[in-house]
Amino acid sequence: MQFGRTYEEFEVGATYKHWPGKTVTEYDDHLFCLLTMNHHPLHMDTNYAEKTTDFGKNVVVGNYIYSLLLGMSVPDISGKAIANLEIESLKHVAPTFHGDTIYGETTVLDKWPSKSKNDRGIVYVETKGYKQDGTLVCVFRRKVMVPTETYIKERGGEQPGRPELTAPAEKKSEK
Repeated sequence: MQFGRTYEEFEVGATYKHWPGKTVTEYDDHLFCLLTMNHHPLHMDTNYAEKTTDFGKNVVVGNYIYSLLLGMSVPDISGKAIANLEIESLKHVAPTFHGDTIYGETTVLDKWPSKSKNDRGIVYVETKGYKQDGTLVCVFRRKVMVPTETYIKERGGEQPGRPELTAPAEKKSEK
């Protein structure tokens, strides 16, 4: 399975459809809110959401959806990244609710070699997230520093530091 790409493997205009999607549960939403100390009742209080909001139900916190899409993109985009340099823009376009399934895709907008080191480059991408019905819910653009093939080779290949598995010593049978 491929995990990320080198600079040479990115092609401007290419779109990667991330798989699988993720169905967002109430537990996911509440855990993310608790971990990030976001206690807004729109996300945590069903009674509040039903009685006082336009939606009539809890809305999943937008930064969870962004984080989910960012994570979905790792195997296709940043699995080999040296660094995420910048999140240029982040737009929450439509609400997500408990039970919605999120799917993502990322398009390569541009790429250029690093100005300071010749063994890496910058890839500029846009990720979009959709609900199961095709509704666009989130869009963000970011710049990712990725290695060249030379960088990978000079550092021991695809999985440097991973130990080689050896077969256990065979037991000598007594005769």
